[in-house]
Amino acid sequence: MDIKRVAIDAVNETIVMTVVHMDYKGQVAKRINEKMPLATVKGFRKGQVPKDLVEKQYGKAIKQEEVKKVVDLALERFVQSERLNLLGTPLPKVNENFDWDAEELTFEYEIGLVPNFEIDLEAKNNIVKYIVTADDKLIDGQVERIQKQFGKAIPQDKVEADSDLTGTFTNEEKGINNTTTISVSTFNKKAGDKFIGKKVGDVVTVSTKGLFEDDHQLMDYLKVSHDDVHGLDIEVNFTIEAINGAELAELNQELFDKLFGEGKVASLEDLKAKIKEDAEAQFAQQADQKLLMDVQDFLIENTKFDLPAEFLKKWLQTVGEKKLSAEEAEVEYARSEKGLRFQLIEGKAMAQSNIQITFEDLKEFTTNAIKQQMAQFGQANPTDEEVQGIVARVLSNQEEVKRLSEQVVAAKLLDLFKEKANPTTKEVTYEEFIAASYGE
Repeated sequence: MDIKRVAIDAVNETIVMTVVHMDYKGQVAKRINEKMPLATVKGFRKGQVPKDLVEKQYGKAIKQEEVKKVVDLALERFVQSERLNLLGTPLPKVNENFDWDAEELTFEYEIGLVPNFEIDLEAKNNIVKYIVTADDKLIDGQVERIQKQFGKAIPQDKVEADSDLTGTFTNEEKGINNTTTISVSTFNKKAGDKFIGKKVGDVVTVSTKGLFEDDHQLMDYLKVSHDDVHGLDIEVNFTIEAINGAELAELNQELFDKLFGEGKVASLEDLKAKIKEDAEAQFAQQADQKLLMDVQDFLIENTKFDLPAEFLKKWLQTVGEKKLSAEEAEVEYARSEKGLRFQLIEGKAMAQSNIQITFEDLKEFTTNAIKQQMAQFGQANPTDEEVQGIVARVLSNQEEVKRLSEQVVAAKLLDLFKEKANPTTKEVTYEEFIAASYGE
C-alpha cells in the first residue's frame, strides 16, 4: 500500500491511499472459504456450491468489506504516525466512477489541520479588571429587602411602587413558565411602572432586554439558562396572582441570629458589614468572569490564523444524529467559529505557559466547591470525611468530571491572564459595573 499527504494550503490536505491486490487478497480468500459451507445457490446442495460460483455471488461484497477494513486501519495508523493535529475527522472524497475491479484502488480523504500560530498574552490592550464595591445605596436596599422578607405580608388591592408580586412569567416559544415572587422595585423603572395600578388576574407584558439591573437575574426569576441570559430580547407575560405590601421586620438580635447564627451579628453596623462582605465576594466572581470574557474577546480579535472553514462545514454535515444540510452547516459553523477559535487559543496559552491539569487540581477545586455549597445550605463546618465522600461520588461521574475540568481550566487561565495581560485596575460601584458590562 502506498499512502501520502498532498498539501493544499497550511490548514487543508488530502491523504491519498493506493491499495493493491496483495493488501487484501489473503483475507478475502479466507472469507470465501468460510462462506463455502454456508453458501446456497439454486441447483446445488448447501455446502456443495463450486468455489467460482461462491466468489461470483459473494466475492464483490466481501472484497469491499475487507478493503474498507484495510483502508480504515491504515488511515488511523497514518494519522498517528504523522502526528497530525486534526480538526474534525478525515472525510472520504466521493468518486462516482470508482472501479472496484481496477488493479489499484485509490482512496482520497480530505483533512483539516489545526493552524500553527503564536499568541501574545502581554500585548498592549485596554482590558479593565474591575474591583466592585458595595456602596451605601446597595447595602441599605439589601437591609430593606431582609426586613420585607422576614416582615409581615399585607394584602393589597392594586400594585404600588413598594408592592411584592407573586405571579407567573410565561413565553411559549422559549418554554418559559415560572412562578415567582418579585418586588416591583426589582424591575427597571420603565418595566416597573407598567405594573403600577394593576390588580390580581391582570397580565403585564414586558421585554426581557434591560428588564433587570443585572441580566443574570433572568436566571432567578424566569429560569432561563446562563447561555441564554446575555442579549435575551423577547417579550414575556407576567400574570399577577397575589399583591402584597409588607410590615417591615424589626432589626433585632432574634432576626440577626436567624439569618447568620447565634451571636455572629449583633447590630445594624454588623449586619451592614456582613452584607458588604458577602456582596463584594459575589461581585468579585462576576468581575473575574467579565475579565475572562474580555480577555477572550481580545485574544480572538488579535490572534490571527486561518481555519479550514470549507472542510469544517462539510464535516459538520456528517456528524451528529441529525445530518445537516449545507445551509444548516453554514449556520452552525458561523455560530461555533468564535468558540472554536478560543478553544485553540486556550490550548496554545496553556502549552506556552506549561499549564497542566492534574487530578489533585480537580480534587481540590471540587472540594472547595462542595464546601461552598454546603455553607449555602447552612452546613458551615462539615467534617473532612463528609466532604471527601461527596467529592468521591461527584468525581465518579464522567460528565461531572468534564464540567469541573473545564472550570479548573478557566480558573487557571484567569490567573494566567491576570498575571500576563496586565489589565488596568478600576474600582467601581455595582451599578457602574453593570453599566460597563452591558452598556446601560
